[in-house]
Amino acid sequence: MTQGVERLALLGKHAEALMQGYVEDEVPLGELSTQALRKLLAARILWRPDEQGGVKLTPKVRELIAEMTADEARRHVNADVAEALELIRSLVGGYREASSRADYWHQERQLTRLRQAVDDMNGRFFDAIDSLWQRLNSDFGFVSQLSDKVRENDRAQKQVVRLLDGLELVDFKELIDLVGSDGTLRKILISQLQQQTSQHYTSLREVQHRLIELMARFRQMQAPSRLVAGMAAFLRERPDFTPGHYTGRGEVPALFNRAAAMPIAGAAALDRAQDVDALGALFKAIPAPRRPAQAATAASPAHAREDAAVAARQQALKEDVETFYLDVVDAAGSAPVSALRYLEESPHEWSDEIWLFQVIAEYQGLPRSEQRAFILQAEEEKAGDYNDVRLIRDVALTLAAAP
Repeated sequence: MTQGVERLALLGKHAEALMQGYVEDEVPLGELSTQALRKLLAARILWRPDEQGGVKLTPKVRELIAEMTADEARRHVNADVAEALELIRSLVGGYREASSRADYWHQERQLTRLRQAVDDMNGRFFDAIDSLWQRLNSDFGFVSQLSDKVRENDRAQKQVVRLLDGLELVDFKELIDLVGSDGTLRKILISQLQQQTSQHYTSLREVQHRLIELMARFRQMQAPSRLVAGMAAFLRERPDFTPGHYTGRGEVPALFNRAAAMPIAGAAALDRAQDVDALGALFKAIPAPRRPAQAATAASPAHAREDAAVAARQQALKEDVETFYLDVVDAAGSAPVSALRYLEESPHEWSDEIWLFQVIAEYQGLPRSEQRAFILQAEEEKAGDYNDVRLIRDVALTLAAAP
């Protein structure tokens, strides 16, 4: 603990020189004494790659500064799930051994390290997703070429795939077998870790949605931006160019001749009292239409014969359905009778749809007491995979059992 405090104090004491080394890639030695340089090298805060080169920050310190300053250009987050899971398995094994020996001090120590390992693994995922969000909302959308946008999008998609592959390594079936019936371990490695993993999956889903949205928006903005960029390049090549008066030309270029014709309509202003005489003269000058006179004949009843035929056909359908119900009553105690199969075996020539409609209507038209005597079962199916409308393919009628 004392060594950690001393090295943190070194970071704070030489913070300005270290930040200059972070920005300029080499630490200025003029601001450091020989003793301070020796201490920073011994603490692995600085290192010298070769004898001819200067002193630089170690990769871990550079990543620490990039993490604290949210420098997405230099920030590298590595969610090494396999190593974290291996550490968790080792700590669980040590916890069980200490529990079997009744070594409660060592058991509590292993439990603390286990909590820290789980928190570190979740923190890596959180940092990786946060870094991706920061990059999407900062410099990701500001590129001028479609190829740059495609490369940026491909890089972000690969990072999302790597994170998803890392999350798939967390096998909760294995963890359940590993922790067994220990309540403390189940709370840390099952309930809490599962909730945090679900949050990571949700965040990655939102990241992918944001990627698709940014790519679509870039394609929408690309066409007008290319037109403006082309016009700007044309004007740079021809600084003396002045647009012509296209409305005065006889032949207008196709680019400027795409407007639709303007519909011109006129109407009489009836609210202008001073134009009454002029409007009256115009109405009198309108020629009256000349049509030959036609003899009017008395209208006869419309389709009386057809109405009688329709009524007779409806009555015949009703009687056939009633016969179907009577046959079901006669066959009491047998299996349900299919309405379509009965129609196929009978000499009737009704369409399937009309026959089913009439069978259902006849059942619904019965009184409540008579409806209880029958059981009407409809054979239904969904209209489609994404349509929950139910279509009736057939109905089966049977006589209800007596109470």
